[in-house]
Amino acid sequence: MSDHNEERYSLICPECHRLFDSLRTQTFCGDCRSPLLTQYNLVALRSQLNRENIQKRPRGMWRWHELLPVNELRNQVTLGEGDTPLLGLPNINRLIGTSDLLVKDESINPTGSFKARGLAAAVSKALELGLTEFVIPTAGNAGSALAFYAGRAGCKAHVYMPVDTPDPIQYETRMSGADLHLVQGLISDAARHAAADAAQNGWFDMSTFKEPFRVEGKKIMGYEIAEALGWSLPDVIIYPTGGGTGLVGMWKAFDEMQALGWINEHRPRMVSVQAAGCAPVVRAFHANTERIAPWENASTIASGLRVPAVFADRLVLRCLHESKGTAVSVTDEEINSAQREMARLEGILAAPEGAATLAALRKLLKSGEIEADEKIVLFNTGTGLKYFAGNHAERRG
Repeated sequence: MSDHNEERYSLICPECHRLFDSLRTQTFCGDCRSPLLTQYNLVALRSQLNRENIQKRPRGMWRWHELLPVNELRNQVTLGEGDTPLLGLPNINRLIGTSDLLVKDESINPTGSFKARGLAAAVSKALELGLTEFVIPTAGNAGSALAFYAGRAGCKAHVYMPVDTPDPIQYETRMSGADLHLVQGLISDAARHAAADAAQNGWFDMSTFKEPFRVEGKKIMGYEIAEALGWSLPDVIIYPTGGGTGLVGMWKAFDEMQALGWINEHRPRMVSVQAAGCAPVVRAFHANTERIAPWENASTIASGLRVPAVFADRLVLRCLHESKGTAVSVTDEEINSAQREMARLEGILAAPEGAATLAALRKLLKSGEIEADEKIVLFNTGTGLKYFAGNHAERRG
C-alpha cells in the first residue's frame, strides 16, 4: 500500500468543494460547518481492483482496504468487524405479505453493533496520523466501540454518555478501561461537556461526522449488500437514523461502485426511520427544508435514535431526496411489537433501533409507498441484549 495519501484519496467539503490536506489531521469544514468526505482515485482503482479477487480475501471489513483511508496494513485496528449476514425473513414475509424481505444483521459485529465499523476505521486512521487520545459523546454504542478499539490500539478513550444509557453499554465501556463520564440529559448535552474537556486537554474528537473517517467504515455495508445480491442493489433500504453516518456512507459506496464498473445506475430508495419522540430528519424531510432543526425534548426507548441534532443534515436530506426515498417515524409501542415479532418469528433479538425498521415497513406498505413485491433490506444495527435493563415490562420479564 502507498505511503502517500494524495495518491490514494483527497478530502473535500461537499458544500463548497474546497480540498483539505489529507496528510494532516482534519475535522470538518469550518466555513460550511460540513463534514469532509473522502474521494478516492477511482479511475486508477478501476484498472487495479478486481471484485472477484476481493471476494477471495480473508473475511471482514478490511478486505476492501483499497477503498478505506488507512495506508499501511500495520495500522489497521481490527476486532473482526464486517461481513455480517444478509438474512431472509421468510416467516415475516408470510405474515406481512412481502415476497423478498431481507435484514442486514449488524448485531454480530464486535461490541454488538454496527458502530464497530466506523470506529475501526476512525481509530485506525487516527493511529496512522499519530493521534493517541480520543473523546466521543455518544448515545451508547459508539462510545463502547471507541473504548474497545482505542484499548486494542493502546490509546486512551474518554466517553461521554447520558446517565440513562442502558446499563450493559455502561458496563462494557467501563470494562474496556475507558474514562467514562455520565451526563444528565441527551447526547447533545454530552457533546457540550466532551467538547469543553477536549479543548482543555487536547483530545481528538471522534463525534459523528466531526472527523472524516467513521463514514468510511460504515460505507462498507453498501459494498457487502451489493456483493451478497450478485452485484445488484435492492429496491428499498430501510435504515434507522440517528446521526445518519451509515445512510450517507452507503449512498457514497453506491457511487463508488458504479465508478468502478461493479454495479449499474440502479439505486435503492433510502428510507430514514426515526422514533416519534425524536424525529428531526422526518420533520425536515416532509417540510422540504434544506436544514434539520434540533428536536426539543427528545424521548424514546431506542437510545441510538435519541439524537436531537444532525450535523450532516444536508448530506442526509440529499441522500433521501436523490434516492426518491422517504422518512418515517414510529412509536415506542410499534418498536416493541416489531422487536417481539423479529425475536419470535425469525430468531433475531434486534436492538430497538433495528426493530424500528420493521415497524416502519408496515406503515409504508399500508400507505403504498413500498410495494409488497419489491426487494427490501432492513437494517438491524445492534443486539437487543444491551437493552435488557430497560424499565418497561417486556424487557423486565
